[in-house]
Amino acid sequence: MGMFSRMNDIVQSNINVMLDKAEDPQKVMRMIIQEMEETLVELRTISARNIAEKKQFTRKIERLQIDAQHWANKAELAIGHDKTSLARAALVQKQQCIEEIDVLEKQLVIINENLTALETDAQRLHAKLADARSKQKALNTREVSSVIRLKAKNMQAQYDIEHAIEKFESYERKIEDLEAQVEAYDVVSEASALEQQFAALEKDDNIEAELMRLTAVMQAKTATSTQGVA
Repeated sequence: MGMFSRMNDIVQSNINVMLDKAEDPQKVMRMIIQEMEETLVELRTISARNIAEKKQFTRKIERLQIDAQHWANKAELAIGHDKTSLARAALVQKQQCIEEIDVLEKQLVIINENLTALETDAQRLHAKLADARSKQKALNTREVSSVIRLKAKNMQAQYDIEHAIEKFESYERKIEDLEAQVEAYDVVSEASALEQQFAALEKDDNIEAELMRLTAVMQAKTATSTQGVA
């Protein structure tokens, strides 16, 4: 791909579209900036070469102009001495200088046009590069912000998990307390039932004892009465 063709592709490219399609926008942005910087270096190299050629051609034109004037003077001198053939030869040399000057001036026009185009392209590329670097800073800022937000989310998620665990453990402790209370009631109820059974036995024993005592008393009274009658 030629430099100017690549330059046009870069300037015409839509960075936002490229980033939207990229899986890793940061990597794509670095590649875009690198491509722009390399192309800018090439532009500067070509511009420097054109400037050097322009200076070279300009110096050569100046020398040829001096030579053309020199041969024009020589032709006048020859004419003044009736040296027609010599004057003709001098004019031929002058004409060669003029023709070479014409070729060099046409090349200078092309070089100047190239330099103007290169300067325009360089300005466009500078603007595009500045835009790319601005987007890169924005991406960096967004990435840093995203990392911070992700850390905050992770911390919040961790807090939520720990909070949930604490709530579960609290509920578990409450359930255990309720179960303990139920078990305590069962133990108390069982003890009460046993106490009641023992109390009933003691009551029966007391009644039997009282019954035996009363029977003995009655028997004693009956015996005494019988003896008195006799």
